[in-house]
Amino acid sequence: MKLETIKLGRIVNAHGIRGEVRVQPEGPDPALLTRFKTFYLDSQPVIPTANHVHKGVVLMKFPGVDDMDAALSLKGKDLYIRRADAHLKPGEFFDQELLGVEVFDCATGARLGEVTAVENYPAHQVYTVKGEKEYLIPAVKGAFIESVDIDANRMEVHVWEGMATDEH
Repeated sequence: MKLETIKLGRIVNAHGIRGEVRVQPEGPDPALLTRFKTFYLDSQPVIPTANHVHKGVVLMKFPGVDDMDAALSLKGKDLYIRRADAHLKPGEFFDQELLGVEVFDCATGARLGEVTAVENYPAHQVYTVKGEKEYLIPAVKGAFIESVDIDANRMEVHVWEGMATDEH
């Protein structure tokens, strides 16, 4: 399902004494957060004056946040962007938009369930699909993922033996 706003990270702590905050990115690529000019914090637009990757997290400096106490007051808050600001190509989507997408076996047309989680692993992502059975489906286009249509809320997959978690 297409979302209007996308959570890209969470402020996890202050960094230093000048008001910078440490943002833990939602996905595997922290540099994604440096591509955007405007973020939404408590539903209010905010434009960081500094935004860069540092040791797997993103350091940001917001206007009016000038000391450690002000930065600490933001701890635990989520950062969002507007999906429209991402300028995604047709067929591209954010992981969060996959949650709730119905999954079908492209060979039989059978409904397998819906995506309940997107896990990041070093080699690739894995989608957890729950229905009558639970499936762990590697996010590899062509081999496992035939198609994803966020607008239609539908994913078609190739089911291989052993993909259901109760199969041994």
